[in-house]
Order: sequence, then C-alpha cells, then structure tokens
Amino acid sequence: MKKSLTIAIALVITTTGAMADIQAPPGSTQTSSRKLGRALSNILYGIVEIPEQIVRKSNQYGHKAGWSYGAVDGGRRMFKRLGYGFYELVTFHYPTYHGTFKAPYKRGGEDHRIEMNPHDGLSEFPPTLGAESFYHVRTQKW
Repeated sequence: MKKSLTIAIALVITTTGAMADIQAPPGSTQTSSRKLGRALSNILYGIVEIPEQIVRKSNQYGHKAGWSYGAVDGGRRMFKRLGYGFYELVTFHYPTYHGTFKAPYKRGGEDHRIEMNPHDGLSEFPPTLGAESFYHVRTQKW
C-alpha cells in the first residue's frame, strides 16, 4: 500500500511539473493574423514614412536637407513598405521566414524594444505621427 501511494504521489508531482514547462512558446504571438495585420498596416500607413523622414532629417541635418533628402528617403522607405506589405498580403497564410510567421526583423533601437530589419532599418509596423512615449510615468503633484 505504501509503495503504490509513493508511486502515485511521484506520478502526480511529475505530471503537474511537466504541464508548467512551456505554456506559451516564444513564437506563439507570431501568427498568420499578425502577419496579415502587418501587411495591411504596411500598405495603408507606409506613406507616413515620408513626413516622418522629413522631420527626422530636418532635426538631424537641417531644414533644407530634411525637405530634400528626407522626402527622397521617406519615399524609398514607403515603397519598401509597400513591397513588404503586398508580399506579406499574398503569403500571409504561409510561414515564409524560417518556417514561422515572424517578420525578418531583429530587436533594435536604443532600448531594443522595436523590431527592426537591419538591412534597411524598417520597423515591424509603420511609424506613428506625433509625439510617442514608451515610458508612462505617473507623478503625484502635491
């Protein structure tokens, strides 16, 4: 009786521990619906790259360079986004990048929060116009 009770307890402990091993694998957020959403956002909002690059180049190199070099660079990035968008729209149901639905981007940026493509600097989703804040700090005023 003691032996069967010990075996039953050991079996219960090992099976409950095995269930908690992998609840959500790393690739579980990269699905075909996310790939479809990424494709649609690249197609619809890729044009935002033009004013975004004008502002960035104006801040970095000055207003003349921003309106010339920034507009050209923004147009280049917009067409790359359109290309990625239409490619992912056609292939959204098929895992094309190493057998997954993940975009071929790496972690980048100053704090490594943004998924970046190291070859052309595109983030996973198009930029947002206006002020962005990654850190939301609550302060109490007395």
